[in-house]
Formats: sequence, structure tokens, C-alpha cells
Amino acid sequence: MTDRKGFFVAARAGTLLGPTLTQSEVDGCSAILDAMAGAPIAYAAYALATAYLETKHTMMPIHEDGGPSYFFRMYDRKGNRPAVAAELGNTQDGDGVKFHGRGYVQLTGRGNYQKASIKLGVDMISDPELALRDDIAAKVMRLGMTEGWFTSKKFSSYLPSTGVAVSAQFIAARRIINGQDRAADIASYAMQFQRYLS
Repeated sequence: MTDRKGFFVAARAGTLLGPTLTQSEVDGCSAILDAMAGAPIAYAAYALATAYLETKHTMMPIHEDGGPSYFFRMYDRKGNRPAVAAELGNTQDGDGVKFHGRGYVQLTGRGNYQKASIKLGVDMISDPELALRDDIAAKVMRLGMTEGWFTSKKFSSYLPSTGVAVSAQFIAARRIINGQDRAADIASYAMQFQRYLS
């Protein structure tokens, strides 16, 4: 992977973030690059592209769209989808709201917050807002995409461990997070980020 300065020079010259980067874009990219240190270039490019799409181009962790009533309906055991709540490990009243999606890739559900807490050594059960810290959100994204937390698919299912990926590989890799929703957009972003990293 290129040096950090080279990445930002390329990013400023590119079309995704440039020509002027906000401090939050720099901070977000830096957190992701730190979390992806030592990873294959295609993995890092895909992580950056995913964050770019999922955060509405801000490169900072965000709350899932919606509010308390939506989160209750979607994720609480007493909401409209108790089977989904159970699958997410939302076993207590209020879990749907408390453990709504946060981060670069929307960590959702008590079970996933518990898994991330154990893996990262931070207590996100007591303080779910920790999932919005850029360093923690970036580590959640890397671990989740490396180990297949989100859909059981992972980086190694689609992307090369050496060299660069091609667009078709990045399109297929969207299954790591969200089926094929906006897969072509992600691939386009990933190809650009991969150039910034080269």
C-alpha cells in the first residue's frame, strides 16, 4: 500500500474526494487505512469504497437512517419483526433502539455488538455509541469483512490477496455487506481508491 501522503495526494487529484478534503474526510480515511494496515490493496480499496457509499460520502461513521420508532419496529423483539430481532440477538426490551445500526457498515443488533466488543476489547454493550468512533468503526469493518460477520461472505471470497482487483471482482464483493445493492457504484469507487493506493 502506498504511503499515507501519496494516498492523499492521489485522492485530492481524483474525483471522489478531491480537490479539497475536509478534516473529517482525512480523519475517516486515516482511520480506515490504519485499520487496513497490512491488508491486500484490493481489500483496502474495497473497505474505503464501502465506507464512501455507506456514509453518504462523508467517510465518517454514521447512525442508520431512521429513528427510535423505526428501530423499534424493525429490530425489537416486540416490534414488527420478532424473528429478525431474535436473529440479531435482541433479547431484551429496548434492544432494537439501543443496538440500531452504527458505523461504516452499520453494526446492528445486540449479538453483533457483543461479538465486536469481545473481538476489539471494548464494551459496546454498555456504550453502543462507541461504534461511531472512527477507529472502532474501521476495525469493526475490517474484522467483519475479513471474517464474514455480515452475510457470511468475506474479502477472501471475492478479492485477490495479491495484486489488484478488477471491476467484476469488486462487483461480486458487494455480497460481503449487502447482496448486490449498488454493486456497480461500489466497484467504480473501489477501482478509484485502488488507484489512489497504488
